[in-house]
Amino acid sequence: MDPADVAKLPVLVASLAFVLAFVFGAVANRVNFCTMGAIADIVNFGNWHRMRMWVLAIAVAIVGSAILVLTGHVDLNKSIYTGARVAWVSAIVGGFLFGFGMTLASGCGSKTLIRAGAGNLKSWIVFVMVGIAAYMTLRGLFAVWRTSALDVWRLDLTPLGAATSDLPTILAALGIPAVKTWLPFVVAALLALFVFKDAEFRKSPELIVGGLVIGLLVVGGWYVSGHLGYVAEDPATLEEKFFGTNSNRLESFSFVAPIAYTIELLMFWSDQSRIVTFGIAAVLGMLAGSAAYALVSRTFRWEGFGSTEDVANHVVGGILMGFGGVTALGCTIGQGITGVSTLAVGSFLALAAIIGGCVAAIRYQEWRMSKMA
Repeated sequence: MDPADVAKLPVLVASLAFVLAFVFGAVANRVNFCTMGAIADIVNFGNWHRMRMWVLAIAVAIVGSAILVLTGHVDLNKSIYTGARVAWVSAIVGGFLFGFGMTLASGCGSKTLIRAGAGNLKSWIVFVMVGIAAYMTLRGLFAVWRTSALDVWRLDLTPLGAATSDLPTILAALGIPAVKTWLPFVVAALLALFVFKDAEFRKSPELIVGGLVIGLLVVGGWYVSGHLGYVAEDPATLEEKFFGTNSNRLESFSFVAPIAYTIELLMFWSDQSRIVTFGIAAVLGMLAGSAAYALVSRTFRWEGFGSTEDVANHVVGGILMGFGGVTALGCTIGQGITGVSTLAVGSFLALAAIIGGCVAAIRYQEWRMSKMA
């Protein structure tokens, strides 16, 4: 590839990430896409509609990602999710803390950006807390705790003959033939069956479209960073390279570490080595897309804290989200959809822990309200 064309790739990746995230933010605002809200709907009211929308997004992301792999457009084994040594304690502890924190903070990473774009000042406080805690977990004090106490506990799958930790590779190593071809479609079909067996959900075109679009956007993220931003031989190093990502691997949507990198870029703006990456552009696109929809629909309004306890919950929640999201390698989008689309074992562990943490926090809040009554 011509060096001049290679130099344009980071801008291309960031620009397309912004466009995809802009759509993500607008659509998610319109359909009230929120994992925490979906879990709360089930726990409090027995309503599964928003959860079915989220599961539909997962099913679409799994199918789309599998098609990209089978057609040779991306190699998901080069993502951060599918390493052969699974940090299972980090996935469980980080996921649980993230799930608990997002409930205290009134929404996960993506919902924080959606609410912030729509004028919610509480979410801007959460944004800052998430960013600071995430950066401390990536490179600061929390990183020492994470690497010394949690990341050391890993399940090594290489003795099984599995070079990566995704389910198709593991089952193939155990002797199940052709599993890499058909397993993603079987999993997606089972999820779709769960989604559409509910007659009321089938009568909700807005939720169906929301799930379809968000799932496709995650697939689009893989294509942008893993295909358009990929060079098999970088002219500068003669090695393969993924341009425009903070991890130097292919990425799709995730909203914890990218918030930290966004704050870092703003703090070191004059440093010419800093660039707008896929993750940073995704954060900005989510904010802009949500704001645009809120302004057009006339739902934009400023909202602040109602009490001192409300402030404390959002601050603590943001810190837990920042630490937990980085430790678990993602949030409800980063692990719950993007990671699960690779069928990585660690992603399923993190997702289950996030749900568990959310349920625990809902019960905690119920207990607090009963004590105050």
